[in-house]
Amino acid sequence: MKDQLEVLRQSWRTLSKVPGGKKAFSKFVGRMAPYTGTIGAEVLELDKGWAKVALKDRKKVRNHLNSIHAIALMNVAEVASGLAFTYSLPPRTRAILTGLSIEYLKKARGTLVAECRCEVPSTNERQEVEIEVVTKDKHGDIVTKARAKWMVGPL
Repeated sequence: MKDQLEVLRQSWRTLSKVPGGKKAFSKFVGRMAPYTGTIGAEVLELDKGWAKVALKDRKKVRNHLNSIHAIALMNVAEVASGLAFTYSLPPRTRAILTGLSIEYLKKARGTLVAECRCEVPSTNERQEVEIEVVTKDKHGDIVTKARAKWMVGPL
């Protein structure tokens, strides 16, 4: 039986190549992690140590200041870090988020893109890895910078 990460990888490899496949994959991710699915983020790119995830500005993710809610911004950063990091972990490896911090640098409006590039461990040796996620608006301005800490270890 395939593990969850192998199912995720195979799903991306298959769905990302077909029309509407990235949206379908994004919904799949939201079903694997139901709370994550509440923001309706869309995975745009995914490869070893790299993910780009879009968050559309809509009423469901807005706050009382008429901008995207701080926790929705945190959530999209977590999604980008988790996908970029876990997508390429070696076999028989697990990862769990142990810390997440974020700086809010600009009011978040419009469609945003969270991007994460990171080194992925080559073994399942127990270790903590910290990675950065930058979220930008449609003008290319940085809206948030997040730091995610992932604990890696054997299954």
